[in-house]
Amino acid sequence: MSIKSLFAIFLSFIIIIHCTDAQYLPNIKPSHAGLVHLFEWKFNDIANECEQYLGPNGFGGVQVSPVSENAIIEKRPWWERYQPISYKIVTRSGNEDEFKSMVQRCNKAGVRIYVDMVFNHMTAKQGEVHGTGGSTADVGARKFPAVPYGPNDFHWPCQINNYNDAGEVRNCELAGLPDLNQGTPYVREKIIEFMNRLIDAGVAGFRVDAAKHMWPADLQQIYSGLKNLSTEVFPPNTSPYLFQEVIDLGGEAIKKSDYTYLGAVTEFKFSNEIGRAFKGGNDLKWFKTWGREWGLLDSKYALVFVDNHDNQRENKPDILTYKQRKQYIMAVAFMLAHPYGTPRVMSSFDFNDFNQGPPADANENILSPKINETNGQCTNGWVCEHRWPEIRNMIKFRRTIGGAPRTSWWDNGKNQIAFCRGIRGFVAFNNEPTDMNEQLFTCLPSGTYCDVISGDKEGNTCSGGKIVVDENGEAQIKIPSAVGVLALHIGAKLDEHKQTEACS
Repeated sequence: MSIKSLFAIFLSFIIIIHCTDAQYLPNIKPSHAGLVHLFEWKFNDIANECEQYLGPNGFGGVQVSPVSENAIIEKRPWWERYQPISYKIVTRSGNEDEFKSMVQRCNKAGVRIYVDMVFNHMTAKQGEVHGTGGSTADVGARKFPAVPYGPNDFHWPCQINNYNDAGEVRNCELAGLPDLNQGTPYVREKIIEFMNRLIDAGVAGFRVDAAKHMWPADLQQIYSGLKNLSTEVFPPNTSPYLFQEVIDLGGEAIKKSDYTYLGAVTEFKFSNEIGRAFKGGNDLKWFKTWGREWGLLDSKYALVFVDNHDNQRENKPDILTYKQRKQYIMAVAFMLAHPYGTPRVMSSFDFNDFNQGPPADANENILSPKINETNGQCTNGWVCEHRWPEIRNMIKFRRTIGGAPRTSWWDNGKNQIAFCRGIRGFVAFNNEPTDMNEQLFTCLPSGTYCDVISGDKEGNTCSGGKIVVDENGEAQIKIPSAVGVLALHIGAKLDEHKQTEACS
């Protein structure tokens, strides 16, 4: 065989590998990092946040709430967004023109948009059903004229009673929601048509809601009909990033691995295990083997999160939320410092019961977040964890370290741990009831660094703590138990020359 032939085979192999991995790439702009879920935000407010905060602070993308017209539910619970009545782009977040404007503005700011797609089912609301765009439906007759769907487009009505029966889980109705039959070409055609409209608008990818309740072969047919992303924003032949909701905590017939050949999967076990550890139910030392040894997916398949819009409301003992601020910051810092998975930060509104929807006025219009001019934090009923300075700075940490490997693990045999990201970053965690005070190897070049958890690098000074790294790369690491985490990176190193000049 000639050298030319061998080279052609090698080149073909490289192209195949690239194409095979394309759906796992989140399409984030270089020098940006991480996704944030701006749950129930209005389109115009998202656009403003992209321009004023997310872009300047290097966030990679925004997951938006479902954009398809949904049924109007009494008291406007958050979950009405997951009760579609048509594929018109009109919700309490805004209309199609506002959506397209948001996507364009966010892309221009370097922030990508990922749409939460709901196409496993249609709304279950009974009686006279009206949608956020004025459409109507007869749910009992399985008639949704605004799509249009009719009774032949759904699976035969049945309830899911046995999660060890994969056929029942995928063919029957989740919580009474009429279950679309994606096995029929017409249903797939309508779904593909809708998703391609969103791609034409400039989105970077999709979260696929309730993927576990659809047959992988049907999803493969749908995904194969999707266009490549817009070349106005993305390189030619760029595939949309797909991350599929598959809740797999073990003990059921359907596995998250059933869907990884199609795209990424939301790794719920990550959320459970990271919450359990930082809540004190497991020693942090065990995170030394974080990844596959914990039963997690391969890193490239995993969309990871500390909490999401579902499990933060379910009052589960192992899930951390904004209501446990110290431990939550520690867990998010670990997620953003560790190389495993594609991280997504939750951005919540304040809630006191499971069903509670977003802040709204007397006419049920969603209220915009207000920003405190003094500290940059959200008010008006919005939590906005992505604006917490510790989380913002850990996004910068992740941007700065890039793909540097995790190295030089240290632990005290229990709940104090530390590790490096190559020679670009260092983090340490203290989940003990007492303060931490250890001389540790940081892997960093000698110099003075700002701890980006306690403050910022401002000019050539630190608004928070300073750490001096000696010529051996070691430093005295002190972490009060009330704080729990410290982080350093080369972008937060003070300029020794300027310090000398200032003293002369």
